[in-house]
Amino acid sequence: MRKVCALLLLVITVACTQPANAQISIGINLTVFPNLVIVPGYPVYYAPTVTADYFFYDGFYWVFNVEDGQWYSSSWYNGPWVFVEPLYVPQPILVIPFRYYRLRPAYWGGWAYDAPPRWGQHWGHDWESRRAGWDRWDRGRAAAAAPLPLYQREYPRDRYPAPSQQVIIHNERYKYQAHDTVVQQQRASIFRQQSSGGMKATAKAERVDHPQGSAARERPQRQESAQPPPARSPRQETTQPPAAPRHEAPAIERAQPERGRRPEPQRVEPQPNAPREQAGPQQAPRGERPPARLPAQPPPVQPQPPQHPKEERQQPERGPEGHPQEGQGQGHR
Repeated sequence: MRKVCALLLLVITVACTQPANAQISIGINLTVFPNLVIVPGYPVYYAPTVTADYFFYDGFYWVFNVEDGQWYSSSWYNGPWVFVEPLYVPQPILVIPFRYYRLRPAYWGGWAYDAPPRWGQHWGHDWESRRAGWDRWDRGRAAAAAPLPLYQREYPRDRYPAPSQQVIIHNERYKYQAHDTVVQQQRASIFRQQSSGGMKATAKAERVDHPQGSAARERPQRQESAQPPPARSPRQETTQPPAAPRHEAPAIERAQPERGRRPEPQRVEPQPNAPREQAGPQQAPRGERPPARLPAQPPPVQPQPPQHPKEERQQPERGPEGHPQEGQGQGHR
């Protein structure tokens, strides 16, 4: 029974200690001190060989966790890591250009490489209003970069100190004092949480929890609300054109037969002096309705020759009206 109780105690102690380290894991698992290179124009280092958004600034390591969209800090290169609220992330960390991030969320696509990430869209309008001017950075006034804690090279994975000893060793071996006011305010809290095993964020960033984000949603919603009016106008325009062609269609249909009839035959109609000739052209338009009757127009021209002599006979009777009438009078007499 005593052996069983001892085993149970060992299991309970292991279960209590291991999950604490697992809960604050953010994907950083370094075996040795990483190679850190300073970012040109910024008092910040980055790790080009680490597959993470890994930085060092003002005596602390800073890591951006893509999974929850939050920043974490520690005084040792492999943690434990402590969650830092977005309002208290130092400005030099926020203004690091996009190109120095090794891991990038999908919604960061299309952003400028030489500009910092769009944290206003990441954390929402409330954060951006409280951190107004966070992206205004003057490289000329930037302070010198803090010295690296190179003493930690002596502590690889097999010699990595426990969280409770890390703060003691750090204060003994690293004499640098933070200059950034934000880091000074968070320094004691980071040490306290780190010595107890770290602390992970209880919630994801607004843009990570909601891929579109509240701030990103408001803009498309406003655009969508503005889009319906133009969408309605084309509908109204589509209803108007059909009404217009309805009136225009019959007018075009009426104009087409008139063009097809060719007003040339109608020119014969305005001849009022020749009543007999009017009958001829009147028959011609009747024959024009079917296009096959058009060649039948020459036959009606044949009866015209006999009509012309009649008119010629009448003309001599009308022309020399005085002479024949006198002959006829003399004959009758």
